[in-house]
Amino acid sequence: MDWQYVLFQFDGRINRGKWWAGTIAVGVGVWIVALIAAIADSTVVWTIYALVALLAIWPYLAIAIKRWHDRGKSGWWVLIALIPLIGPFWALIETGFLKGDEGPNEYGPDPLTR
Repeated sequence: MDWQYVLFQFDGRINRGKWWAGTIAVGVGVWIVALIAAIADSTVVWTIYALVALLAIWPYLAIAIKRWHDRGKSGWWVLIALIPLIGPFWALIETGFLKGDEGPNEYGPDPLTR
C-alpha cells in the first residue's frame, strides 16, 4: 500500500480496506501520543499531543475524501460528519461499510481493479 498517497493526497479513490487501515493507523497514532501525554502529565507533552492531533486532521481528510470519491460523491461530503448525532453515523456507514462505484467514475479508476 502506498501510504504517502493514502494519507497525504486528496485526489483519486480508495476502497474500504484502505479506508479502514488508514483511519485505524491515524487513530492509533493519536491515541498512543495521548496515552504518553496522560502518563507523563507534562505541559510539554500535552502540547505535543495537541500538535499531533491537529496535524492528524490532514491525513484523516485525505482518507475520507478519497473514500467519498470512491462512492461517486464530492469530497465536500466529509462535512456531513459535523451534523450532530446523525452526521458521524452517516459518514461511517457511507465510507466504512458501503461499496464504492464499480468501474471508473469522475474521480478515477476503480481501486479494486488496479
